Amino acid sequence: MTDAAQVSSRQQIVVDEVFPHTPEVIWRALTTGEIMARWLMEPKGFEPVVGNRFTYQTRPAGAWDGAIHCEVLEVVEHTRFSYAWRGGDEANQGYGSKLDTVVTWTLEPVAEGTRIRLVHSGFELPKNEVAFRNMGDGWKVVVPRLEATIRDTG
Repeated sequence: MTDAAQVSSRQQIVVDEVFPHTPEVIWRALTTGEIMARWLMEPKGFEPVVGNRFTYQTRPAGAWDGAIHCEVLEVVEHTRFSYAWRGGDEANQGYGSKLDTVVTWTLEPVAEGTRIRLVHSGFELPKNEVAFRNMGDGWKVVVPRLEATIRDTG
């Protein structure tokens, strides 16, 4: 019998919001590097093209240099945008542990504007427990910041 503490499970973070903007306006904020830098982090080398690789830089920890390596996986204009989100190091425990996840944004027109659904999937628990907890809290701050940025940039 396997010890329950050693069993790995995959988890995802989901944030679902309705913004009073068209999908086109939201799409621009999700796929324009200069605007992304205002509500998330500055992407280096970003282009919304499948296969494009880009990075974000965050706080380093242990053997991890803080680089988040991303690759655009799917681009369906005004509807769906997905990219790999990888970072960390095998040698790290807790913050900075090896992470191989996917961020997917889905936009759906609704009467009030657009429903935005963010799914950040692939967290391997218990190994990614700290990232799952921190990013779960973080996305709940970042998504409203996206809405504020859209209001400011029109």
